[in-house]
Amino acid sequence: MEFLCYHRDRRGSLPLREKLVEEHWSYMDRYADGMIARGPTFAEDGETPSGSVHILDLPDPAAARAFAFDEPNYQAGVYRDVLLRRWRNLLGRTMWDFPGGPTGGSRYLVLGFGEGAAADLTVPLSQQDELIAYGPLLSDDAATWLGTAALLRAPDPESARALLTKDRYAETEVHDWEFGGRR
Repeated sequence: MEFLCYHRDRRGSLPLREKLVEEHWSYMDRYADGMIARGPTFAEDGETPSGSVHILDLPDPAAARAFAFDEPNYQAGVYRDVLLRRWRNLLGRTMWDFPGGPTGGSRYLVLGFGEGAAADLTVPLSQQDELIAYGPLLSDDAATWLGTAALLRAPDPESARALLTKDRYAETEVHDWEFGGRR
C-alpha cells in the first residue's frame, strides 16, 4: 500500500531540525526499499525548510501511522502537524526514475484537497514529462477520493497549480520542493 506523508514544520524549529538531521536520515534509511519519493519543502524565501514529504510503500495504515509519528523530528517537536493519506502511484516509478533527474528547474509539491466527485484520476499527458510523482489521495481503505498529490518540475508555482483541474478542489497548496535524502 502506498502512502503520502507530509510533515509540516513548526515555526522556529529549524535549529532543532538541523540538530536531528542524522537521526532523521538514519530513520529514513530503514524505509529506503519502499521509498517512492522524498524531500523537503521550503518557505517563500526558497531556503528555509517548511516541511518534509515522504511517499512510500508500507504494509498497512497502522504501519503508515507508525512511520509518521515515530519519526525523530516529529517526536522532538519539529513538526506542527502531519498529513497522512493513502496514495496511488499512477506513474509506476520512483523519483529516482524521473528522466529529468534531481536538478535543473523549479520543483513543487502540489496538494489538492478534494471536494465532491473524484477528479484528475489519470496522468495528465500534457505534463507527463514534468511529473516526478502523481496520484490520488485516498481514505485508509482506498474507497474514497480525498484529493490529488503531485511532485513536478514547473516554471513557477502558478504553472504547478494549473496541473490540477480548477474548481474541483476545496483547497490547493503549492510548495517549493527538492529531491531529498542523503547527499
